[in-house]
Amino acid sequence: MKVNHAGEQGAISIYTGQIFIARLTASHLVQELRAFRTHELEHRTIFHNVLKRRGLPRCRSYYLCAIGGYALGIATGLCGARAISLTTVAVERVVLQHLRHQLAMLSDDDDATNAIRAILRDEQEHYDQASTRTQGSGMFERMLSTAVSGATESVIWLGMRL
Repeated sequence: MKVNHAGEQGAISIYTGQIFIARLTASHLVQELRAFRTHELEHRTIFHNVLKRRGLPRCRSYYLCAIGGYALGIATGLCGARAISLTTVAVERVVLQHLRHQLAMLSDDDDATNAIRAILRDEQEHYDQASTRTQGSGMFERMLSTAVSGATESVIWLGMRL
C-alpha cells in the first residue's frame, strides 16, 4: 500500500507537469488531464487512509515519485499531445498489472481489496482514453513507451524495497 500511495503522488505530479506545459503544446488535452489528476488525487487519499488505518508511514520513495513524475510530465508535455498520451498508456499499463497482481495476492476481506478494485476502474479508463491517441509505432513512440514503462517498473520495484 505504501508504494501505491507514492505512485499516486507520482501520477499527480506527471499530470501537473503535463498540464503546465500542455496549455501551450496540447491545449485540447488539458481538460482530460485535469480530470485524470482529480482521479489520482482521490486515489492518493484512498491509499493514505489505508496506510493510516494500518499505522504505516508513507513510502520512502514518495518524494522521488513526486519529483520524477513532475520532470516526466514537463518533458513529455514539451514533446506534445502524442507523447502525453503515450506516457499515460505506458504508466497505466504497468500500474494496472501491478494492481491486478496485488488483488491476486490479497484476501477478499482485506480492506485494501475494495480500494484497489475501485481505483482499477479509473486507471483502466485513463489507459483506454489515452490509447485512442497512440496509434502507430515509430521509433520515438517505442523508445518513449519503453523508457516510461521501465521507469515506472523501477520505481515500483524500488518502493517495494525501501
